[in-house]
Formats: sequence, C-alpha cells, structure tokens
Amino acid sequence: MFGSYELKDIVIFLAVLLISTSFHELMHALVAYKLGDDLAHSHGRISLNPLAHIDPFLTVILPLVLLLIGAQPILAAKPVPVNTMRLKWDEYGMALVGVAGPLTNLVLAIIAGGLLRVTSPSGLALDIIVAFFQLNIALFVFNMIPFPPLDGSRVLYAFAPEPVQRVMNQIEGFGIFGLIIFISLFSSTISPVLSSIQEALARFLIGA
Repeated sequence: MFGSYELKDIVIFLAVLLISTSFHELMHALVAYKLGDDLAHSHGRISLNPLAHIDPFLTVILPLVLLLIGAQPILAAKPVPVNTMRLKWDEYGMALVGVAGPLTNLVLAIIAGGLLRVTSPSGLALDIIVAFFQLNIALFVFNMIPFPPLDGSRVLYAFAPEPVQRVMNQIEGFGIFGLIIFISLFSSTISPVLSSIQEALARFLIGA
C-alpha cells in the first residue's frame, strides 16, 4: 500500500484501520444482538469507539510491523463475545454473525470505490480514500479465508460435515497463533492468491 513509508502514510493506515475494524466488529455484535444474543451488547461492543474493539498488539502493532517488512498483514480485534445458545438458527446464525464483519468491509470498499469513480480527489483526500478502499478490500478477502478463527470459517463450519467441524474446533483452540503458523507455513502459496483476488476485486469495483 505504501511506497516510502512516510509518517503520513502510517498515520493514514492506522486511522483507516481503526475505523474499518470498528465497523467490522460493530456489525458482528449487532447481528448477534438481532439474532437473540445480547452478550456483545452488554459488553459495549455495539459501538464505533475503536477502544471497545482493538487489541493493541493484534490490531495495531502486528499488522503494522508485517506491512513495514513487506509481509501479508495479519490483524485481529478483540473477539466479539457470542453466546451461541441464544442465537437463532444455531451454526447458521453464527455464520451470519461471522460474515457480517467482512461484508461490512466490502460495503465500505464499494463506497470508497464509488468516490474514486465519481469524484476527482487529490492530495490528502486521495490518499485517505485509496487507503480506505485498499484496506477494506484486504480485510474482506483475508477474513473470508475459511480457516479458524477467521470469519470465513464460520460459514464453512455451518455447512461442513461433523468430522470437519471437529477438526475446525481443534484448530480454533490455537486462536490467532494457529492462524499465524498457518500463514507462515503457506505464505508463498497464499499471498499470491490473496493479492490476485484483491486486485481483481479492486478493478471490478472501480471499473478499471
């Protein structure tokens, strides 16, 4: 995303990241609430306040370090607490909660792409809109990977046979560190695929 890694670029990245992550996590919590579970609501997670959602290391420091060294950014906010016993439609309800976050990032990317298509921003405004566009596409694509604990795994889990669900539950027990290991082992394969998907989606959204 950045070429010279100027302070301005880093500040824009962090600001856009916090805003985008807040929308992402808010929608997880809101959909859970609409499906009958008020646990996230009681924890103050239906909020656009970044402080309600961020984990200093996983949300800010880790993705920034990975970005600066040219690696595929990995980030995570504080998990939205969900009581699956209260959710409507069991695994399918959880799939809706899971997919709500990435779809929100996709909508934000569509809005930013629309601004790029119908306006002619320049200077700082252009930098912010482009960062917003690129980062939300990246968040959508990355979070839809069907590997625990990413949101895409919730969708896979809802439709997977029981043996696959058991394996996914075991993987999820490792949390974000299991994901980091997975990405580290297969980054040479995964990164080009993710980049290709992001580029294709970006071209589609801005008509290029």
